[in-house]
Amino acid sequence: MANSSNANFPCPICGGTGFLRRDVPIDHPDFGRAVPCECKLRETQHASVEALRDASGLVHLAQMTFASFRADGIGMNPGKRKNLHDAYDAARQFAQDARGWLVLKGGYGCGKTHLAAAIANDRLARGEPVLFVVVPDLLDHLRATFAPASRVTYDERFEMVRATPFLILDDLGAQTTTAWALEKLFQLFNYRYNAQLPTVVTTNRELEEIDPRVRSRLADTTFCKIVTILAPDFRQGGTDATAASASNLALYNEMTFEKFDLRGDELVANERANLRRVFNTAKDYAERPQGFIVFTGDYGCGKTHLAAAIANAIVQRGNAVTFVVVPDLLDHLRAAFAPGSVTSYDQRFEETRSAPFLVLDDLGIENATSWAREKLFQIIDYRYVARLPTAITIHREAEIDPRIQSRIFDLARASVNEILAPSYRTTHRRAQAKPEGGYRKTRSANR
Repeated sequence: MANSSNANFPCPICGGTGFLRRDVPIDHPDFGRAVPCECKLRETQHASVEALRDASGLVHLAQMTFASFRADGIGMNPGKRKNLHDAYDAARQFAQDARGWLVLKGGYGCGKTHLAAAIANDRLARGEPVLFVVVPDLLDHLRATFAPASRVTYDERFEMVRATPFLILDDLGAQTTTAWALEKLFQLFNYRYNAQLPTVVTTNRELEEIDPRVRSRLADTTFCKIVTILAPDFRQGGTDATAASASNLALYNEMTFEKFDLRGDELVANERANLRRVFNTAKDYAERPQGFIVFTGDYGCGKTHLAAAIANAIVQRGNAVTFVVVPDLLDHLRAAFAPGSVTSYDQRFEETRSAPFLVLDDLGIENATSWAREKLFQIIDYRYVARLPTAITIHREAEIDPRIQSRIFDLARASVNEILAPSYRTTHRRAQAKPEGGYRKTRSANR
């Protein structure tokens, strides 16, 4: 290539003009044509990125990148640390391959806006358009177009947002819920849903609190991925060291598959075969936990041991588990309303409902208030719809809300296992009363 002789800046290629002429034969199409130099291309690309940033709504969020996000949190327990890291990975994956919708849900200061802005900044760095809008601000901008002095019509502004190739809607649910606002948001979501346009949404609301028409589109698991972030508010230190966890799996750490007694010498044939089958089902589920697994039977038959063994196996692989006894869980939720509680009700409820793996031990509503029944239904219904792996133990004669029954006994999504063996405590006492050689002593008290 021949350099231009008009040098204004010290570019070693073009001498600063930004253009040059290619050294090609006279019959070549580019002969005599000025083409941009590499420095000019970089300058044009930089100007394009800056123009995109000015139009994106991200001018004041440039510092929110994946590099500046603390994916391991600060002082969090292993479960929440993994949850936050999983949310970080999901955001990065969406930034690289944006298909469908991504919903980042969680409490104030958990990092959802940072991740949404990081997705946008990552896209801008590649020179791809993105529009970042805070939902209440968006509605204010739309209302402002009706003013006589507005330079932009309502239709122009609404169409710009609705049809933008990549949209981020921050803080859905913080807007004033007038009929007009609900209608505009529905129109926006409905258009992007039908057009299959990539969209990121952040919210601290539960899906049940969102307009049903919008919620039905967010709940489409084939198109929308919902990521719930359990991290505490980083503005208040980002640590949950002072918040007591509702999970008490540590009390059951000795209940493993290796220590489960199949009670071969003390059960009759059908009970023996049934217990081994349920044991193998539990082991298989622990390897690939999907949907619900339900254990029913008498007290002391081994159902809690098997549920805890599944949980302990999952924890050993480095995954987070929440293990709660249902009456204790309800007590924890009630205690969250106390003035001195270090954990809010919303945080406690969300931790349980959205746990990566949940064990509900001793489910039953014999003495439950209508409030408790509703909370249990909300937890189980959410996990049923979201297809979150869940282990449940139920006494054979426990009373179960019909709405809960319809979900946990849905054989398309649940493995229901009845344990026929009687209480270990009964057969163990009988075994000890037998003459030597009648029964062998068992290794652990199956529950």
